[in-house]
Amino acid sequence: MLSLPIAFSSAIGVFAPVFSRPVWQYVKVLMTGAVLAPGQRTVTAILRIMGRSAAPNFQTYHRVLNRAVWSPLHASRLLLRLLVAVFVPRGVVVFGLDDTIERRRGDQITAKGIYRDPVRPSHAHMVKVSGLRWLGCLLLAPISWANRVWALPFLTALCPSERFYTQRGRRHQTLPARAWQIIRLVRRWLPGREIVLVTDSSCAALELLDQVVRLSRVSMLTRLRLDAALYDSPPPREPGQRGRPRRKGQRLPTLEAVLADEKTPWSKLTMEDWYGEGPREVDVATDTAVWYHSGKPPVAIRWVLIRDPQERFKLQALLSTHLEYTAAQMLTWFVRRWTLEVTCEEARAHLGMETQRQWNDRAIARATPALLSLYSIITLTAHLLIEKGATCVCSTAWYSKTRPTFSDAIAWVRRQLWDHIHFSTSQQETDMIQIPRALLERFTEAL
Repeated sequence: MLSLPIAFSSAIGVFAPVFSRPVWQYVKVLMTGAVLAPGQRTVTAILRIMGRSAAPNFQTYHRVLNRAVWSPLHASRLLLRLLVAVFVPRGVVVFGLDDTIERRRGDQITAKGIYRDPVRPSHAHMVKVSGLRWLGCLLLAPISWANRVWALPFLTALCPSERFYTQRGRRHQTLPARAWQIIRLVRRWLPGREIVLVTDSSCAALELLDQVVRLSRVSMLTRLRLDAALYDSPPPREPGQRGRPRRKGQRLPTLEAVLADEKTPWSKLTMEDWYGEGPREVDVATDTAVWYHSGKPPVAIRWVLIRDPQERFKLQALLSTHLEYTAAQMLTWFVRRWTLEVTCEEARAHLGMETQRQWNDRAIARATPALLSLYSIITLTAHLLIEKGATCVCSTAWYSKTRPTFSDAIAWVRRQLWDHIHFSTSQQETDMIQIPRALLERFTEAL
C-alpha cells in the first residue's frame, strides 16, 4: 500500500468515493507518479518513476483509464466543491470557459480533427493543426499567497470534429452546445451561489445567451461585435392592442458609430492589474440594449466599450447578460480570462499535456481531463503546505520574483512526496502500520 504525506493525501482523498477500493490503490500510484514524472506522462513513465517498472500487473494501471468503471463527472463535482470551499467560500464565483487544442496524431484517434492553431498563427498567416479539441471550465480564483488569480481546471469535455459525428450518423454538437451542457452542470453543482461565466467570442451566440438568461443567478460575460445590431427595449403593450408582442424597440447606433460620435460620454477607469502588466488606465463607455438578429431570440445586455488612451491595444467591446453589473466589475472579471492561457501553457510545460499515448476512446476522454485537474490538486496541496510554513520561492539571477508561481507549487509537492516516500521516518504524517521488531528483523535477514 502506497504511503502518502498528509497534505497530498488530503487533496486527493476527496476522490476516494469515485473508485472502488482496489482501483483506488492504483489511482493513487498514477496520480503520484504523474506529479513526480518529468517529461512524458505515459503510464509506463509513471510506473518507472514510482519504481514499478517490473510490476507483473502493469496492465491493471492501463485499465484504470480504458476499462475501469468510474464517473469523471462525479470526480469533477467533488473537485469543484473542494476548490470553492477553499478559495471562494463566499461572494460571486467566477468561471472561465475556453477551448484548447491538444496536438495528437494517429489513425486510431477517432475524435481528432483539423483546427486553427490558437498559438502559432499571426496576422500574416493562419496555421492549422491536427488534434483533439477540449472545452474546459476553470475556476478563476484569487490565490492569496500568489497575489494573483489562477485558473483552476475541474471539468474538461471533449469536443470531437464534425467528421466524427457524421461518420456515426449523429448531429454535430457545436461549441456553444457543449458550453450549455457545462453551464447547467455547474449551476446544479453550486445551488444558491451567484455565478459569472467569462468566455471568448466563440460562445457569443444569441441562442446560448438566451438560455443563460433563463437560469437563476447565472450570467455570462463575453466579447461583443462592434457591428452588432442593437435596439431599445420593446415599448409596453397598450390595453387592447392586437398582434404579437414586440421583441425589440427602435434601432440604436452600432458600437462603431458610438466610438465615432464625439458626444459619447467616456469615463476613466483604473485597472489594478491589466493582463499581468500592472495598473492601467482605460476609457470606458457603457449602456444597456437589446441584441437581436433575425431568426434569433432577443437578449437584453449591458455593453461596455473599452478604449486605450495610449493606443496600445485595439478597441474592445464586452457584453454581460446581467444588466446591473458595472463596467468596473465586468472589466475586472474579463481581465481574469488571460489566466486560462497561462494554465494551459503551464499544463504543457509541467504536467506533460500532449505527451499521452492512449488510443482507446475512453482512455483519451479520461487522461487529458485528469492531467488538467492535477493542476488544481497541486494548487490545493501547495495551499496546505503554505499553511504549514512552506515559503521558499525559486529565483534566478536573471529572473527575480517575490511571489510563488506554479513551478514553485509543483516543486514543493514533489519535494514533500520524495521526502516522505523515500526518506521519512516519522509516524506523524504516514499511514504505515506498526509490526513487531522480531518480524522486521526476519524480513531484513531474508533480504
